[in-house]
Amino acid sequence: MGRPGGESHSEWLPVSALRPADSPRRAGEDLSHIEMLASIEERLPPIVVHRDTLRVIDGMHRLRAAKLRGDEQIEVSFFDGTEQEAFVLAVTANTTHGLPLSLADRTRATERIIVSQPTWSDRAIAAAVGIGARTVGNIRRRMQDEVGVEPVTARTGRDGRVRPLDNSVGRLRASALIKQRPEASLREIAREVGVSPATVRDVRQRLERGEDPLPQARPRREEPVTREAVSHLLQGLQRDPSLRFTESGRTVLRWIHSRAIRSEEWAEVEHKVPAHCAYIIANMARSCAAEWLQIAEELEQRSSVPA
Repeated sequence: MGRPGGESHSEWLPVSALRPADSPRRAGEDLSHIEMLASIEERLPPIVVHRDTLRVIDGMHRLRAAKLRGDEQIEVSFFDGTEQEAFVLAVTANTTHGLPLSLADRTRATERIIVSQPTWSDRAIAAAVGIGARTVGNIRRRMQDEVGVEPVTARTGRDGRVRPLDNSVGRLRASALIKQRPEASLREIAREVGVSPATVRDVRQRLERGEDPLPQARPRREEPVTREAVSHLLQGLQRDPSLRFTESGRTVLRWIHSRAIRSEEWAEVEHKVPAHCAYIIANMARSCAAEWLQIAEELEQRSSVPA
């Protein structure tokens, strides 16, 4: 799902006019990080502020650093949207740059978004919070059992489309209509029973093969980070002041950018690999993947951030 609301061009506001963030970070700001930002001489990126409430959405460490330096004004970019949307943006910002949220913080943020946005799909919430879709589903089921959160019959995916959670009734109705009117088009049946033409096609093919119109449930695999998400994460790291404005941080950025594989880069060379070299490069890819997995596990143990 896209970012809610929108951000405007930057302006300068008095530091004293801003309200503290409605932050998912329960432990508050990190003093050492504030002191590091206060020591940076370069101009820091503007903080993001909710226009209606003047509450900080992203940039509390930068705001505290400005106060520590004695600055009277700070550059801000306004966000226009609801307070619920502002909270989601705050969570997302803390998963793409800056100090990462703890697992407990992400869990609490997930619970709050499930309550405020009950129709969001598990994957949409997972993308905003930075945890796995399966973990979001487990949290949602726990909340339904423990605090009585009402289940919904349809959810909105990351692409903005609304999909029913259980289309078994639609499949059965489509199956009956196909048997009654085999000459009917996919779209005609889809309109009558309220499912997609693709679902009707699948039901028809199952009936032709003598199978049940209801597919057997398969174990869901954890959704991997998409190729598009890699580019988004790299952009977030590039904006992080602690990386962008320190020599050690720039070293980390150079290291990551030189090793992160983007889908468009591989697409340019994939067809140029000679057949006799394919297995060699495949083995190299598996070796590199194993190294990245080890790096991920070490970093997660150090920061207590879930995969």
